[in-house]
Amino acid sequence: MLGRQPVLEGEHVRLRPLRPDDWDALFAVASDPLIWEQHPAHDRWREPVFRAFFEDALANKGALVAIDAETGRVIGSSRFQGLEEENGGSVEIGWTFLARSHWGGRYNHEMKRLMLAHALASVAEVRFLVGETNTRSRRALEKIGARLTDRREERIMAGGEVIPHLTYAITRKDFAEGPLAR
Repeated sequence: MLGRQPVLEGEHVRLRPLRPDDWDALFAVASDPLIWEQHPAHDRWREPVFRAFFEDALANKGALVAIDAETGRVIGSSRFQGLEEENGGSVEIGWTFLARSHWGGRYNHEMKRLMLAHALASVAEVRFLVGETNTRSRRALEKIGARLTDRREERIMAGGEVIPHLTYAITRKDFAEGPLAR
């Protein structure tokens, strides 16, 4: 059974379960509008919108806060969600965001490597849903070896806007042979 709130440690990033007292530090990161510029929830930098996101993350018990291993500062978060048991099991990794100071590769790369290694020890596949027009996130997924599937989903965003989402996936084999393999 997949533990959705592990502590995962790498050279650059430490991931641990999100706690209520992470609000101030995480909102300080999330309040940058440029983080959300291409995201379907492009207003998530606003306090009431991020408050709902944060409360949902706590309630779903799959959220992890990302901490810079060198400085000890909160730099973002990610989640395990949507655990499915059939066909060897799968889980979604998503809702990931990082401070712009930590964009450019190694932090997201390491976060995903740690989360994928943890998940794929228990499930056969990890899914990533991304807004169809979110080219920044789509490129990041392709860089870590995720492959675009034919699965599509329409998600209703706050305010009722329907946004098409694409599904990317990484299997155990993809992970073992891909760019995140060590």
